[in-house]
Formats: sequence, structure tokens, C-alpha cells
Amino acid sequence: MHSSRRTFLHRVAGTAATGLLGSAPPAVTASCAAERGPAPGRKIKAIAFDAFPIFDPRPIAALAEELCPGKGAALSDAWRTRQFEYTWLRVAAREYADFWQVTADALVFAERALRLDLGEERRARLLGAYLELEAWPDALPALASLRRAGLRLSFLSNFTPRMLGAAIERSGLGGLFDRVLSTDLARTYKPDPRAYRMALDALGLEREEILFVPFAGWDAAGARWFGYPTFWVNRLGLPAEELGVSADAAGASLNDLVEFVAAGA
Repeated sequence: MHSSRRTFLHRVAGTAATGLLGSAPPAVTASCAAERGPAPGRKIKAIAFDAFPIFDPRPIAALAEELCPGKGAALSDAWRTRQFEYTWLRVAAREYADFWQVTADALVFAERALRLDLGEERRARLLGAYLELEAWPDALPALASLRRAGLRLSFLSNFTPRMLGAAIERSGLGGLFDRVLSTDLARTYKPDPRAYRMALDALGLEREEILFVPFAGWDAAGARWFGYPTFWVNRLGLPAEELGVSADAAGASLNDLVEFVAAGA
């Protein structure tokens, strides 16, 4: 791979991974809502969520440290970075494999890169942690509030249907979402425009009527490139990616999203 491309991939994936699988996000004591508010005349009818604004990935990192004391953070970072690289490279090469397979392949690479020997049992436990994710504490009340406001809710995630279904069931969120959209159905990954288009087709709405809610800065940029109004749930307090676009607004939690919508999004 050309060095500049590799630098780009590592930077963007690394930014998304930093803290994503860490032990705890940085403390945020107040809303970090962006300066720009809802665009005049916009009427949001539905909200499409990435998985991680809803589901807390920190237990995966905790398990990595438990299984590999002193090396868990390095394993988590290498694993997550390679996950992103593999999704993007497979889209670019048109060599699709679903997110579960990509996640498994990325773990094997990270293990070898760090010269670890996880063995089948520990490797299976780490992969299985993706089927045991639970919601962030603010998720259920925020989602219930948005539903009461008359908004249609959807997932739009790279997770496979099985991964999404497991997390929804463990978190007790069944019945809150009108649609559960996995990019696996389009055999692609965000930020491919075909992935973002899935919400338009499934919900039968226009771009400006669907608010997209990502966890990662690159996903916020991808959604804005596609044309969605975007609220970035920036739980990690990271800077926006330098990609020429930015979210319409951002906040540290789903409570900030609720406030943004209530203000007239």
C-alpha cells in the first residue's frame, strides 16, 4: 500500500478507535453542542443511528485486558484499526465480506502483529463479546423520549443483522426501532453512499427528513457528504475529522441529541 494511503487509513481509523475500546470515555461536564443549530425550515421525521451511540463497546476492551494483562489496550487498538481498514479496503476492491468475518480477520491480524497467541478459546471469547453488548445508560430514556415526540427510529450500522439483533435484545430495546438496517443487506460499508441510501429507501423519506446520528467523526463526515442532517454523539470528546465537512451539531450524549431535536430540528 502506498505510504500516504496507509497514513490516511491509520489516522482516521485510529481516531475512531482511540478510546472506543478503552476503559472509559473522557469526562464531559456540559453539552458540547455545535454552534450551528437546525437549519431553518427543516422538519426531521426520522432518526437513523449508528450502533455505537446506542451500544457501549467498553466491555470488549475490558475483556481484552483481562485475557491479555498489560497488552489489552494495544490489542484493542490494533484490532479496531484493522477492522476499519478491512471494511474500507473491501469496499474499494469490491471484495465483500460481512462485518462478523471482517472482525474475526482483524482480530487474527492484530494478534499476529503483536506476537500474541490467544488460542481458539480466548479468540472466541473476544469475538463473542460483540454479541454481548448492552446499551449506554442514557439510551433507553432518550429513545423513549424521541419516540414520544413522534419520530421514527432506525439503525443504520455496519453490524450484521445478528450482531444488531443480539445487542437490541440484551439491551431491552425491542419495539423502539421501526427499521434495523445493516449495511450487510447492500453488501457494502459506510461511508459508501450505497450504505447511507438504505435509510432513504427503507423509510421512504427525503434526505433532509432523516437525522443521522454517528459515533465516529468519519461517519459524521460520510453522512454529511451524502446529504443527511447529522448530529454527532461524540462521547469521546474527539476533534472533528479534517475532511471538509462537519456535523450540523454535536453533543456528548443522547441527552444532547434529545435537546437538539426538541429545539426544532
